[in-house]
Amino acid sequence: MHKEKGVDKDLTAFITGATSGIGRATAQVFARQGIRLVLCGRRQERLENLKLELSGFTDVHVLQFDVSNRDDVFEAVNSLPERFSEIGILINNAGNAHGLDPIQEGDVDDWDAMIDSNVKGLLYVSRAILPQMVRRKRGHVIHVGSIAAKEVYANGGVYCASKHAVDAISKGMRIDLNAYGIRVGAIHPGMVETEFSRVRFKGDTERADAVYSGIEALTAEDVAEIIYFMVSRPPHVNIADLLVLPLAQASASVTHRE
Repeated sequence: MHKEKGVDKDLTAFITGATSGIGRATAQVFARQGIRLVLCGRRQERLENLKLELSGFTDVHVLQFDVSNRDDVFEAVNSLPERFSEIGILINNAGNAHGLDPIQEGDVDDWDAMIDSNVKGLLYVSRAILPQMVRRKRGHVIHVGSIAAKEVYANGGVYCASKHAVDAISKGMRIDLNAYGIRVGAIHPGMVETEFSRVRFKGDTERADAVYSGIEALTAEDVAEIIYFMVSRPPHVNIADLLVLPLAQASASVTHRE
């Protein structure tokens, strides 16, 4: 007989990129389920405000660091108090898009930022946390990817490459960890209306808002609720790869706008 679905509340969920968007919404959904949280991000004030908001539901610890800084990642993880040190769920959510330019006009600094956070940052955090999951032969890792992990679109080659890397890492990690009873999955959202586009267009709100014009995009909460569904399945169930789109979006480059 299979065990009932649910999340083990004795373990801690570690969420990167928790100060906005999908990461923040996931923290809120998890907190309402009583899951102990370690919330990570670069903006200390936002982390403290989120901790204050969620502490009425569960125990919360915050870590301020940039996932692209290898030394800071390992130092932060090693600093966890004992109560928060056993990470049972890792949500690798931190990442960014910078610019939307053809390859011949791309900003090399933008390329570095995307590869450093979306690929290397995910690897650093995973490397810091996975050994304890392996020792316990238990754990769940979810990577927040993108439809860009599945399709390449014009002017987004480097961002798409970084998300294709996330997809490949997810598959390789699932193979490497298979013998240890660790679940590994990825969720790949299409258009989600968050701060994401404002970051991509470097504060140009007019261009950012135009991305979602005439479309009922996904919300961060939509994705967060699906992430909770993924982690709350019975222990023998692993949702390995999930593409989630708003109804108006058929592919990375095909949408129906009202």
